[in-house]
Amino acid sequence: MMGTGTTGHGPNGPWDARDGRDTTGRLLRAATGSGARLIAEAATLVQGWAVLADPIAGAVYSAPAAAAADGVHAAAAPHDHPYSVQLPAAGAVLVLAPAPATPAEHTGHVAATTAALLEVRGQRAAELRGEQMRLHTTLLRLLLAGHADAVVDALGGGAYTHVTVYRLTGEDTPAAHQVLWRAVRPTLTPHADACTLLGRLDGELVVAEVHRGSDDGRILRLVSRVCERHGLLAGMAGPLPLAEMSTAYCDAAAARHSATPAHRIVPADAIGAPRLAPLLPAAPYARWAAAVLRPLDPAQQHLLLVWLRTGSKPSAAEALGLSAGTVRARIREAARLLDADLEDATVRAHLLLALRAPAPADSDAAADSDAAAYATSGSGSGSDEAALRNAGEARLEALPGGILDTGAVRAWAGGLVDGLEPRLRIALICWLRHHARTAPAATELHVHRTTLTTWLHQCADHLAQNLADATVRAEIHLALRITRCGRDAPADLPRRGGRTYRRA
Repeated sequence: MMGTGTTGHGPNGPWDARDGRDTTGRLLRAATGSGARLIAEAATLVQGWAVLADPIAGAVYSAPAAAAADGVHAAAAPHDHPYSVQLPAAGAVLVLAPAPATPAEHTGHVAATTAALLEVRGQRAAELRGEQMRLHTTLLRLLLAGHADAVVDALGGGAYTHVTVYRLTGEDTPAAHQVLWRAVRPTLTPHADACTLLGRLDGELVVAEVHRGSDDGRILRLVSRVCERHGLLAGMAGPLPLAEMSTAYCDAAAARHSATPAHRIVPADAIGAPRLAPLLPAAPYARWAAAVLRPLDPAQQHLLLVWLRTGSKPSAAEALGLSAGTVRARIREAARLLDADLEDATVRAHLLLALRAPAPADSDAAADSDAAAYATSGSGSGSDEAALRNAGEARLEALPGGILDTGAVRAWAGGLVDGLEPRLRIALICWLRHHARTAPAATELHVHRTTLTTWLHQCADHLAQNLADATVRAEIHLALRITRCGRDAPADLPRRGGRTYRRA
């Protein structure tokens, strides 16, 4: 009598047509259940292990589970696993490792039949994929419109509370959508503690992982692999409460503007928290920020933060889903309320610091230690403290007196920009003052735009910083002001002849 896991023939006995029919029948029955059952049945029939390996997702199905790593390695390096059988199947690779006693004919038949059945299942899934993708896109739009409760109901009524959003762009976005869909295998049936929605909105790929407050990083790993494989750039925001989906959506777009081929996926919190902010004395810094931002409501503050992160009004409009004219009008209104010139580079850098400052209540616990350090550095004064107490005197044009004079801040600034040649330092200051616009900066410096571009590349190499990141530019601008020892004016540019320059 055959037991479970036998193939119906002896280890070394002949393999005939009847064995093939029995094997095919068992695989067909397993395929009607699920892909996981099909792989498990294939592993049983060859008395070894079986894995369906995807280049992005890794092991899609594995029987037993412990064989997943071996299967992925065998698919990537088949020459290192000559004992296994690899066949393409449904956009992935089927890997079978039979027992030594399993006849080669039987293993080949199991492999071919399993691969064919996986292709059939894949074609069936592809027929339904278009409708499922449209449903996912609709659910994403409902989330953005604020209908979180309706989306949660559509997802099975799970206790979902938070969302993590990814926004991907690039020339190969359609192919990346298909690959990521196969890798994630999204379903609207609640699975574990998360549900993933994928859709294409306005030409970009949007991924929203709806979960219960904890993010295991699986989707982040898949998105990272897809970005590397297809040359995409991505921004990530969250986890945030479901009700703040629109905020996460905007923040992800703002973060994407800082992505580069060297760092293809950028979290929003990585660009939203300048490295200078933690070095400032917490109590005076937080009080100043609260005072200068008091005229603005949270929506206006968020718009200004997205604008400063992306570096331009058109980019902010794209991230916020508004027209460029609307963004310009709202920034003008914010400037009026703040009574500040938001076209000034220093004011913008100060505004970014203010928007990312901790709440005054959060800094009270550290106020005593900060005050001691502040006094030790010789930076505080009675008039400064009085100005801080008077909210009406707080302005964006100037930080609280002495707040940038601490040893930690000066060490940070020196470590960032020290060593720049005078011509590079002056050119960089001028370029930053013109909000990273090369043409007007080159005109003021009386150099060709190509010359200035070359110098800026040299600055980026020396500083080891991404000058395309608006937050980085704001910090460098402040560091250059902190370390200024002369005028650093275009007239001071070392010259030799007409438009040629010498190293000082």
